[in-house]
Amino acid sequence: MLTVRAPATSANLGSGFDVFGLALGTPADVVRVERAPETTITVTGAGSEYIPEDPAKNTVGAVAEALDAPARIRIDKGVRPSSGLGSSAASAAAAAVALNVLYDRGRTREDLVSVAAKGEAVVSGEAHADNVAPSLLGGFTVVTEDGVTQVDASVPVVACLPEISVSTRDARGVVPDSATMDEVVTTVGNAATLTVGMTRDDPDLVGRGMNDDIVTPERTKLISGYEAVREAALEAGATGVTVSGAGPGILAVCHRRDRRAIASAMVDAFDAAGVESRAYQTAISEGATLYRDGS
Repeated sequence: MLTVRAPATSANLGSGFDVFGLALGTPADVVRVERAPETTITVTGAGSEYIPEDPAKNTVGAVAEALDAPARIRIDKGVRPSSGLGSSAASAAAAAVALNVLYDRGRTREDLVSVAAKGEAVVSGEAHADNVAPSLLGGFTVVTEDGVTQVDASVPVVACLPEISVSTRDARGVVPDSATMDEVVTTVGNAATLTVGMTRDDPDLVGRGMNDDIVTPERTKLISGYEAVREAALEAGATGVTVSGAGPGILAVCHRRDRRAIASAMVDAFDAAGVESRAYQTAISEGATLYRDGS
């Protein structure tokens, strides 16, 4: 048996729609695999009742098929589905790493990004890699048609997850079809600022670079209490706040000293809006980790 822990992720980061992503220290999915004549999947943990175990409808099943690696697969979900924290990507990334080793396919982590993205297509309808890349590689990632660029960063963050659901398909449905030249220029500048901040592990630069006036404003309308939560996080010391992926999770970048106050402020603001939530005080972290024989 092989066991892989793959981290939750946050994609877009405001100014990097469908391009930027980062790995979170917590939460994470744990996937265990054993060779078998055909693929079977069992799912336990957070939101498992909403996840199909039919390999044809599960992200992990698509990964097993892409690698020609049938297996008995057990998924322990630490990342709730429809959270904006890369739930399907974490399972797909973990399965890709585990099955690649189990069947000695010889793929690099970079090679596995496209394999795991095929699993993402089961959920979103398209093979996006902005979540699977950081879950596999760790750190901060930039995904383009030419491949993936990865930066080892350790910027502190708070990820706050409300007890509401936003599907990836619904969130993509509100993305504008066009933008003005001024909006594009501003977003490019912010994205560049964020990237420099990541290379310097500078929460202030990263926070400044998260601002986005194109996609994020439309997605915030799907999240009850978003504006109040954002303001509460900024008042508590966050250097930047945005929707995590498709939402409803909200990501706040900060200095380490402010994480606890920010987490508390975000939960309290959601509570005032009548929404239960939980906050993860974490940081940008490493990617999927392999354990042999469950050790």
